[in-house]
Amino acid sequence: MTKVDRRTVKTRDAIYQALIELMSEKDFDTITINDISNRANIHRGTVYLHYADKFDLLDKAIRDHLENMLNFCILSKLPEEKLDFDHSLLSMFLYFEAHFSFYFTVLTNKGVPCFQKQLIELVKNGIMERLKVSGNYEERNNEVAIQFILSAYVGVVEWWIKNNMPLSPQDVAEQLWDMLEGYYVPKNSNINGPRSI
Repeated sequence: MTKVDRRTVKTRDAIYQALIELMSEKDFDTITINDISNRANIHRGTVYLHYADKFDLLDKAIRDHLENMLNFCILSKLPEEKLDFDHSLLSMFLYFEAHFSFYFTVLTNKGVPCFQKQLIELVKNGIMERLKVSGNYEERNNEVAIQFILSAYVGVVEWWIKNNMPLSPQDVAEQLWDMLEGYYVPKNSNINGPRSI
C-alpha cells in the first residue's frame, strides 16, 4: 500500500510540475491535457485518474499551495504567540519568496482568475478573525474596513510578486504592517502594540 501511495504522489507531482512548466511558456487557456501528459511523460488517461480536467488540476494546485502557506505561517510562529494575521505577515512573504516561480506563474498567466479568488478568500477569513479579536469589528461598518484591508493585502502581494520581489520579505511585511496596524490594535488599548514582524 505504501508503494502505491508513493507512486501516486510521484505521478501527481509530475503532472503538477508539467502544468507549471507549460504555464511559464504559454497561456493556460491554450494548454491541453495532451500537453500536460506529454510533458509529464505519462498517458493522458493517467491525468484523468487524478483530475477531472485541467481546471480541476489548477484549482487543486493553487489550493494546496495556499493551504501549505497557511500551515507554514502557523508552524513558524513562536509558541507563546496566537495565530494573528499580523504575526504571520512576514511568514507569508517568506513563503511567497520560497515558492516564487509558482506564484509568479499563476499571477502573470492569462486565464488564471481562480488564484486571486482563493487568495482573497483566505485573507478575508484571516482579517475578519483578527478584527473580531482586536475589538474593531462592528457589524454595521465591517465591510468597508474588510474591503480596505483585503485590497491592501492582496494588492501588495500581487505587486510584489509581479515585480520580481523588489523589496525583501522583511521590508514589505514591515511597511504593510505599519500602514494597517491601526486596524488591528484593540480599541481600548493605550499602546500601539508590539511590533509583530
